[in-house]
Amino acid sequence: MIKELTINTSEGEYDLSASVRLIGQDILVAIWGGEKPHIGAVAMAQPRPSLKDPEITSSTASVFSYVGHKEDELAKATAEILAAALKTKVVVTAGIHWDNLPEEGIQRVIQNSEILVEMILEKIVNELNS
Repeated sequence: MIKELTINTSEGEYDLSASVRLIGQDILVAIWGGEKPHIGAVAMAQPRPSLKDPEITSSTASVFSYVGHKEDELAKATAEILAAALKTKVVVTAGIHWDNLPEEGIQRVIQNSEILVEMILEKIVNELNS
């Protein structure tokens, strides 16, 4: 079983990358992109029964962000999605930066982050099922 993999979007602009590391049953994900990749936020999530329907697995997360960084939403959403879907603890770091990013660029980064999360989930599920 592969313990570590790298995933990249290939949408043509504002692409993102992720390194995924399986640590026992837990998952560590680093997401980066842009001209100045870094660590801007860290989220940790764990699965739990949904408050609306205990038969459904949801998740809860805690987030830390460095001052002035806006990656908290990306890190939190990614950690929660993966924790709920995979029913395990997940830690996500995120740091992306493009200088003078226009509004349409921001929207493209958001779309690419959603694509990246889907790719991560698919790769992990395929890996765990092989």
